[in-house]
Amino acid sequence: MPNKLIEESSPYLLQHAHNPVDWYAWGDEPFERAKTENKPVLVSIGYSACHWCHVMEHESFENEEVAAYMNKHFINIKVDREEHPAVDHFYMDAVQAITGSGGWPLNVFVTPERVPFYGGTYFPPKPVYGRSSWMQVMESITTIWADRQDDVAMQTGQMLQYLQNASRIGIEGSGKPINDELAQLICDSLLKQADTEKGGFGKAPKFPGSMAISYLLEYHHYTGNKAALQHALKSLDAMLQGGIYDQLGGGFARYATDNNWLVPHFEKMLYDNALLIVSLCDAYSITKEDRYKTAIEETIAFAERELKSPKGLYFSALDADSEGVEGKFYTWTWQEWNEVISDELVTRFFGVSEHGNWEHTNILHTPVSIADFAVQNSVDEGHVRTLIENAKKTLLDERNKRIRPGTDDKSLLSWNALMNIALSRAAMALGNEQYRKLAEDHMASVNRHFTIGEDWMHTWKQGKAKIPANLDDIAYLSRAMIQLASASGINEYLQSAGELLMGGIDRFLNEEGRFFYYSSSAAKDIPVRKVETYDGATPSANAVMAECLLLAGMFLERNDYADLGYNMLTDMASAVSRYSYSFSYWAMVMQRYAHKYKTIVCSGEEANKTANELNSFCIPEVLMLTSQKEISELAILKGKFSDGKNAVHICTQESCLPPKSTWTEVLEYLGSIKN
Repeated sequence: MPNKLIEESSPYLLQHAHNPVDWYAWGDEPFERAKTENKPVLVSIGYSACHWCHVMEHESFENEEVAAYMNKHFINIKVDREEHPAVDHFYMDAVQAITGSGGWPLNVFVTPERVPFYGGTYFPPKPVYGRSSWMQVMESITTIWADRQDDVAMQTGQMLQYLQNASRIGIEGSGKPINDELAQLICDSLLKQADTEKGGFGKAPKFPGSMAISYLLEYHHYTGNKAALQHALKSLDAMLQGGIYDQLGGGFARYATDNNWLVPHFEKMLYDNALLIVSLCDAYSITKEDRYKTAIEETIAFAERELKSPKGLYFSALDADSEGVEGKFYTWTWQEWNEVISDELVTRFFGVSEHGNWEHTNILHTPVSIADFAVQNSVDEGHVRTLIENAKKTLLDERNKRIRPGTDDKSLLSWNALMNIALSRAAMALGNEQYRKLAEDHMASVNRHFTIGEDWMHTWKQGKAKIPANLDDIAYLSRAMIQLASASGINEYLQSAGELLMGGIDRFLNEEGRFFYYSSSAAKDIPVRKVETYDGATPSANAVMAECLLLAGMFLERNDYADLGYNMLTDMASAVSRYSYSFSYWAMVMQRYAHKYKTIVCSGEEANKTANELNSFCIPEVLMLTSQKEISELAILKGKFSDGKNAVHICTQESCLPPKSTWTEVLEYLGSIKN
């Protein structure tokens, strides 16, 4: 008989709907019951594509004896971290404070007042390597709750104080100037953390680090620094040649478990792919190398093919597992390979062997480029290229006959906004009208499905939007609207972004008026509202808000917005210079600010053509607009309309310049101030 989760829409919660555990979804009811029965609450947090979440479910939550103990001694709540990120952030901070580490599944024991007092991540069914079993942990908590509630009360009081103070980590109010010197400090800091041999940052597990890569590419754009460019491209190339990149279907897995980028954790997340598309656009805009253009096209094709819903939104993720085996959909045994491919050149190119490179199977990778492979094998490059392209189509057709990994088919506003930014950036970098149309159509779907009345919602599935939007939803969507205005020439997106920012200030700005809480003023379901400043797998929502405020300060001529954005940067500058990788999006905003954010308004008969030409270059600090009607509600466009002669108007954060007449003059000006 199913439990209460059968009524939910989250794929992760539905996976647990037939557990013998009496699971509740997140809400008030389980906590009210806990108060009535004086029981501790287990909050178990995970997500659909989480491999170890599935393992613990199978080992413990499907076990009748374990479930009976849980049902007797605890009130049990299952949380999809992607549906309730504020809940996840709050309890993750607590577990990291208690244990020194975190991750998923996240299992937290809390009071009926929702305050955590113990927790951890994965617990095995039996004690192993000094780690307590799940039953041992629960028995200890049961004893503590029964015999030491005074100790629990003291610990929870200390924990609340810690979590309230932790919300201000990184916010120092140093007044450090936002200038070229700071940008260089940040670049030096990132390069010190770089894996110069294999690409990326740090050691395994290797995460893409897309925002740090984009920072280095932009730093090269501004300074010509070769080391920054070299490491950024080395990192992208290593991923594109490795197993973390799907060599057949396009798209990136979440991270690599080894230093060589060969063995991925096979889940594919929408946000990773969106952020990496942006990094690839930066790389292509600077180098014009075809391999980056191809990767952009293949990754967008993957998202359209495998993550696009019939309603025009993007799903969240693909699982790592199929048929209960991690990576089975993507790997090839020697026998499977030889049933499809007979050409030895193709076999060598993809690094396939009889013994395999991972658990007796083959993860496809491309150790060398097609050009180098042709030289090494004394074969015509054109012949090799045709051979590989045909083989990829054959292999993909064969792979598509397999049982597919599960799809987390909920749509999240924040991640959809990141994907919209990626589409706009691809349209601009590649001059691709199809991507511009995709971005416009997608934004229309976002507006249609993620709103209830005037309110934005965080998640959508099966015709229903729910859960009020968080700060990252509002910040990323504002940035997406601003980016789409640049890509499309449709200035109404800027008006929408301005309205969104106004609502965000009203609902999220903290009491000091300097930063934004992650959850809105209407949220009452966690004891502490947190100010998030670090980048996680996605950009810091406060950093994105700061950039949107700086840009809106220009296009709306709102000095109060610009001042708030600038104050946020100065408060964070000291932390960003010391811990640059953890604050990479802040770093990008600071670098762009140091080079003066600019609006460029193109008008006249060739306004769109001029804007498109300029958009194809890497100009990170520029907001590109077109003025195509004499009267505009946007302050920045007033007096900048021309129905005949071409004119390009450039304004910085401080002043406006005399109009230019061609896009080449604009590039000459930008180049002169850069140098």
